[in-house]
Amino acid sequence: MKLDGSVSAVVTGGASGLGEATVRALSATGVTVAIFDMNEEKGSALARETGGVFCKVNVTSDAEVDAGFEKARANIGQERILVNCAGVGNAFKTAGRDKKTGEIKHFPLPEFDRIVQINLLGTFRCLAKSAAGMLTLTPAEDGERGVIVNTGSVAAQDGQMGQAAYSASKAGVAGMTLPIARDLSGEGVRVNTILPGIFLTPLLMSAPEQVLAGLSASVPFPKRLGRPPEFASLVLEICRNAYFNGEVVRLDGAIRMAPR
Repeated sequence: MKLDGSVSAVVTGGASGLGEATVRALSATGVTVAIFDMNEEKGSALARETGGVFCKVNVTSDAEVDAGFEKARANIGQERILVNCAGVGNAFKTAGRDKKTGEIKHFPLPEFDRIVQINLLGTFRCLAKSAAGMLTLTPAEDGERGVIVNTGSVAAQDGQMGQAAYSASKAGVAGMTLPIARDLSGEGVRVNTILPGIFLTPLLMSAPEQVLAGLSASVPFPKRLGRPPEFASLVLEICRNAYFNGEVVRLDGAIRMAPR
């Protein structure tokens, strides 16, 4: 896909972190971007800066996602690119003992459900609705109508202790990539997923310096945390390279996560 002013995109979770970097990278090519996020202040400021549009969207809500696409398409046209970056994490052991009281507890099921609802179902909800819109587009010369890039995590393959819900949700995103790419292949819509390793996102930047140093040292090479523009760079390549389809690719400096 040629990235220029004739193309519009939607980036979920686009107000910060990997999503923000993706918005900036796409905008720098001339693509007009709609930002789906719950942070209205940051999202609106970024939209003004990049010439896009902000849509306040909770990806767990059908009504909000529908309204977001309606607003985005009314302002910048039907998107040819969707990048799903919206996601959250948590950490609870499947079952264990409270260190202070000795009480036995299990993973709180509402918390498990919340992670799956946002990371997995939220991704699919946006993906399915975006794909339906892409099917209305006239295909380009090579038959391509659109491209969808999902964000998983290396935890999909080597999740750590306490990451049962997070790993399950991201493994679901990875696992549905190929069948969805096959579903949409006849319509010229490509689907791929990136599995980022340890990236320097706003949440991680709040960690103590010694924690960041330890995480950096755990990466084989380069011995540092990933930078959001590096994630965005891969998004651009996936969009541009028409033969990139149905793939799940790690972006992690060759790290394999330890049990804890």
